[in-house]
Amino acid sequence: MAASPRITHISWGRMEVEGLAPGKDFKLFPGGGRPWDWSEHGTRHSPGIQPADVRELLDHGSTVIVLSRGMELRLQTMPETLELLADHEVAVHVEETTAAVALYNTLAETTPVGGLFHSTC
Repeated sequence: MAASPRITHISWGRMEVEGLAPGKDFKLFPGGGRPWDWSEHGTRHSPGIQPADVRELLDHGSTVIVLSRGMELRLQTMPETLELLADHEVAVHVEETTAAVALYNTLAETTPVGGLFHSTC
């Protein structure tokens, strides 16, 4: 299986990921990633990350998923999202964004990890 891309820079409103153009929010998974467009599924800070937001990560073979909460912990995660991941027996970590990036990069060295990263509030 292809490796998950490393995040090489994170700051307020800006992320840099190996092999991708710089951006603000990202969906990353084994073999690649793309910008995370919240309007795709109507995601907002509350109620937060939706099951549809993580399905793509599962479809690309993520066995562990890291969900960021934003730099100010404003991004929530819907209980249904955590239930979906539990149903697929996928380990999930929900962290402040800089902590999420550090954990994701560590996991990416050895694990098919996916993640959703929000670089502002």
